[in-house]
Parts: sequence; C-alpha cells; structure tokens
Amino acid sequence: MRKTNAIVTVLIMVLFLIHMIWGGMELAGMTRGGSALFKVLSHTMILLIMIHIGIGIVTTVQTIRTCRQSGVSYFRQNRLFWIRRISGFALMLFMICHIVIFTGTQESGTYRLSLFAGVQLATQILMVVCLLVHLLCNITPLRIALGIEDRHRFRTDVLLVLAILLLLAGIAFVVYYIRWKVI
Repeated sequence: MRKTNAIVTVLIMVLFLIHMIWGGMELAGMTRGGSALFKVLSHTMILLIMIHIGIGIVTTVQTIRTCRQSGVSYFRQNRLFWIRRISGFALMLFMICHIVIFTGTQESGTYRLSLFAGVQLATQILMVVCLLVHLLCNITPLRIALGIEDRHRFRTDVLLVLAILLLLAGIAFVVYYIRWKVI
C-alpha cells in the first residue's frame, strides 16, 4: 500500500507542478483563460488526491489500532506522524476552499471567477504554507518508499525546487489579489 501511495504521490506532485505553474501564470495575468486540458489535469489531480487521502486514512486507522492494542501511543515520539496527518487534513480543507474560490461561472460566453478578497487570499496563502509543511514532513518517507538512497541530496533538491515554486505561487495569489483590488 505504501508503494502505491508513493507512486500516486509522485503523480500528484507532477500534476501539481503543472497546475501551479499554469495557474500561477493565469493569476498573474500572463495567460488568458482556462482550457479544457487544464480542467482535465485538475480533475485527474483531484482523483489522485482522493486516492492518496483514502490510503492515508487506512494507514492512520491501522496505526491507531496498533496503538490501542499495545496500550501505548508514544505521541511525542510519533510527533512527525501526527504532523503529517494534521497538515494533510488542513490541506484538504484549504484545497476545498481553493476549488470553491476558483470555480467560476459561465455568463454569456464569458468565464467569471468569484470575488477574491482578503479572506480568500488568506486561505490561499495558508494553503501554500500548509502544503509546504506537508511536503517537508513527507519527503523522507517518499524517498524511502521509492528506494532512493541519496537522502540529503534528494531531499535538498526537491525541497529547494518546491519552496521556490510555492513562493512563486504565493506571489501569484498576491498579484491576483492586487489585480482584483485595482479592477
């Protein structure tokens, strides 16, 4: 199950990078309007995320059962495990906000997005931060599940690229917010 989750995670990361770059360019006004391909990529990513969530729920339930059977939970020693679960749950909530905010309506052949005010900006910035925490905590288990041995270099390279791209995503949300205020 963990190997399947690792493969699903890599697919999510690839689709997420495409989604983030493409969406960031749209938010910054560098491209015009969504396309059918962007919608298909987004829906595919949502399906993979649902599979990832399902696997996460199963492994969490197994862990809780094991803790109950042994009578000891070692919460402090398993703090990273719980940070992974809590950040994943929070990320789920912020992703629902993201979907609601960026699902528009079609009016007279024109695609219109919902209002993007301060609250929406805050939820999107929190989503980016939560995603960074979730990725930071899960890079090592992903590396192990994929059988990648060069621990330090892999983690550093992946985190550097993701941190830069997430920073750019945060900037794109701010630019989009400013564009809403100016228009």
